[in-house]
This record gives sequence, C-alpha cells and structure tokens, in this order.
Amino acid sequence: MSAPAAPAAAPVPHPPLPAGRALAFMAAATVIGLSQGLQQGFVSTSLPQLAGDLGITTTSAAWLLAVYMIPRAALPVLLIKIRTQFGLRRFAEIGVVIYAAVALASIWVSDFRSALVLQALAGAAAAPLSTLAFLYMLDPLSPQAKMVLGLPLAMVVLMTGPSLARVIGPSLIGDGGMANVHMAGLGMALVSLMLVLALPLRPIPRQKVIEPLDFLSFMLIGLGFGGLIIGFVMGPIYNWTDVSWIGVLLAAAVLSLTLAVAVELNRSAPLLDIRWLASPAILHLTGTLLLFRLILSEQSAGAPRMFQVLGMGSDQMVALFAVISLAGVMGALACIAWMRPQRVAAFHLVALLIIAGAAFLDAQVTPDWRPAQMIATQALVGFAGMLFMPPAMMAGLISALSKGPQYILSFVIVFISTQSLGGVLGSSLFTTFTTHRQALHLQELAAQVTPTDPATVQALARRMAGLAGTLPDTALRRMQAATELAQQASLQAWTQAYADAYALTGWAALIAAAALVLHLLRDRMALKLMETDP
Repeated sequence: MSAPAAPAAAPVPHPPLPAGRALAFMAAATVIGLSQGLQQGFVSTSLPQLAGDLGITTTSAAWLLAVYMIPRAALPVLLIKIRTQFGLRRFAEIGVVIYAAVALASIWVSDFRSALVLQALAGAAAAPLSTLAFLYMLDPLSPQAKMVLGLPLAMVVLMTGPSLARVIGPSLIGDGGMANVHMAGLGMALVSLMLVLALPLRPIPRQKVIEPLDFLSFMLIGLGFGGLIIGFVMGPIYNWTDVSWIGVLLAAAVLSLTLAVAVELNRSAPLLDIRWLASPAILHLTGTLLLFRLILSEQSAGAPRMFQVLGMGSDQMVALFAVISLAGVMGALACIAWMRPQRVAAFHLVALLIIAGAAFLDAQVTPDWRPAQMIATQALVGFAGMLFMPPAMMAGLISALSKGPQYILSFVIVFISTQSLGGVLGSSLFTTFTTHRQALHLQELAAQVTPTDPATVQALARRMAGLAGTLPDTALRRMQAATELAQQASLQAWTQAYADAYALTGWAALIAAAALVLHLLRDRMALKLMETDP
C-alpha cells in the first residue's frame, strides 16, 4: 500500500531458517503478540478497577480506553514507511523499548491526567508490537509455510490476548488493585525486549521514502480515526444525542478522512495506495472482515456485559474465557491442517453457520443463566472466529503479493488498523442496541406490572411473606417487596435485550452465509459460461 519513492526491484525473499532458530522466532512472536493482546485486554476489561485506583468515575475511565485505541489504530499507517526507511531492527528495538518504558511508568501512575498520557503512549507502543508479532511468526518460514502455518499461529496469538486477559486478570487484580497487572505488563515487556535483542529480524533493503506530505496525511488520518473512536466509545455512554459534541466530532472525523483521501490520491508516492484499497477485491475483503468483526462483538461485548448485569463478577467468568481461548487454539489447528487458498470460501461459510447456530442458542437466555450455560456456544464462536480470520488473511496476502512483495506488510498493517476500528465500532453498536431494547422491554413489562394485575399481586404477596421473618413492619415489607419486583423486571428486560442482540447476530451471520453462497454460485455459473463459449 505504500508506494516506493522511486522504482526499485522487489526484495528477494529470505530463505527459511533452520528448525531450531525458526522455533525461537515463533516463540518470540508468541510472547510479543500476547504482550500487546493482554495489555489491550486489561485496558478494556479493567475500567472499573482503573477508575477505583484513580478515584474517577467509570465514565471518565472510558476515556482511558479511547486514548489507548486511537494510536493503536492510526499509527500502523505511518509504520509502513518508518519500517522501510529505518529498517526492521531499529523499528523493532525502538517499538519494544517504548513499550517497556510505558509499562514501567504505569506502576507509579496515581492521577487521571498522567494515566491518560500513559495510555496514549501504551497504544502507540502496542501498534508496532502487533506488526512485530506477524513478522517474527512469518519471517523464519518458507513461502508456503507462511500461509498454512504462520498465519493461523499469528492470528491465534493476537486474537487470544483479550480473552486470556479475562482469565488471568481477576487473580492478578485480587485485593491489590491494578499494581499486579502493571507489574505483569512490565515483565512481559522486558521479556519481549530481551527476545527482540537476542533474535534480530533479518534486514531488508532500506529506502528513503518518508516525505513531508506523509505527516499531513497521517495527521488527517489520525484525526479521523481519533474522532471515530472517541465517538464510538463515548456515544453509548452519553446515549449518542445527550451531548451535541459527539455528532460534531463524528462529522469532523469523516471530513478529516475525506481530506486525507483527497491528498493521497494526488500524490506520486502516497502513504496509502487508495486506488488499490478501493479495488473491488480489497473492498470486498475489507467489508467481509469488518462484517465478521461486528458479528464477533457478541463474544467481546455481549456475554461478559450480560453476566455483569446479572450480578456475575469477573472471577466467575474465568472458566468461560479459558474455554474460549482453548477453542481459538483448536480453530487455529484446524486451519493449519486443512486451510488452502481454494478452500477460503468453504472455511468462511462453515464459520458463519457455526456462529449463527451458537447465536440462536444464546438467544434462549434467561435471567437464571450463568457462565456455565454459555460455555459450549461461546466456545463455538471462538472456534469459528479462528476458522474465519486466517483464511481471510490468506486471501488478502495473496492479493497483496499479486501487487508486489512490498505490499505484504502494508496489508498486515491496514488489517490491524481496520480490526481495531471494527472492534470499537462493534462494541458500540452492540451496547447501543441492547440499551435501546432494554428500555423498550422494561416499558412493556412496566405496563404489565400494575397494582390491579392478579399475577403482580400474587408475586408481591409471595415476596412479602418471604420477608416476614426479617421485616416485621408491613409497610417496609411491601416497599422492599416492590423494590425487589422492580429489580427483577429490570433484569428480565436486560435479558430479553441481550436475547434480541444474539438473535440479530444469528440472522446477520445467516444472511452473510446466504450472500456468500450466492456469490459462489454466480462465480461457478460465470466459469461454466466461459468454458462453453467457443
């Protein structure tokens, strides 16, 4: 996606490394990938704990997630040329050193402003780590092994981190707040630094490609991504229309991205090759990846928040996310065994059907459900996610290779950026939908629960009888029983809202599967027509 400043021969691919050194590189990729994945997971899942440590509200704590995700999504765009001009080794070392320094500084943060600055720096440091995880996993392998072995392993390392954060986070937090989490992050950062220094990536030819207009384009892209992320994170919190600045910010973000596209289209050596990105094949792939990222929001934004509403703590969801992480590994192993370029569509179809089935089963949820009731379905979703992503990456890399070897890293970086944006957008839409549906269901339940309704009178009487031993005063018993009845109605409304969201996810997956089948039938019919033409 970055065009070289001057025509140059494509770099000759490195030969595969010996088995022992290749395993060392892949182990380094695992540590580096899990380091950034766990960091992102800790930020997104520990906002209440961060708010408590800093003495702020959870609404203010949401800004910590926003400022982390902005550079995490925007900076990879500039890293394309930074890596080309300054070389892989310096790129890797500086990225990991910054990450380690931020992890060290996080231990002593005690005020909100410092936390905001450090979260922004942490997001900036995490951006190159995702790229490094890909490079360390793919670099030691042969071209064929890169696709069949490297891609699934790289994807499972990067995608498992947030789920693993929910597994180990509760034990790290304990009674000591976020201090142990920061120490764990520092330890992972130092190990990553040691591995990068001990196992330098093989060099590639360097070229002077950075131009002054690159910084203008990056500023516009950064402002656009930043506006979108802040709007998507804070929009559901403020109910979108409660404050006017969210709409203004989103409009400004769209304008900024439009200006960036206009600048890039008129450059001979653009930061982003907009024409390639706008080609039918890449647009189709990007749309597919974004749709699937939205569908996967059922797992990242659905189940954990629903169980929080139902009164479950994070320690009660450890087993659920441990199984989800294991299911992702099993999905990666399935890709390694059977993934081939001609089977990409089949993998996508199976993944969509699995998610549809799991989502429709989750739509049967009741207020009595606990994490154990969703282990099987969420494991299926985690397995399906890994069935989908590596084949999609394979299709994108094959398209990038057809353009030129220098486009491989460009595609990886743009993939990381779009997935970061898609994750924030999916969580925002899922939260907005469930909040809207909860209000609607609560209104319907309130209309049914009236003082003259026989069922309501009986339920109130049963609750008052159950409180007779603890509250002798009749008026207090009635008040407490009415409060409990209202709380039960609220839980029922939330449960129905999440059931609606799961059903919507199931239908979206089914529609996507049907569209994929129609697309395959069209391609097959076109091929037959070409074969029959004289």
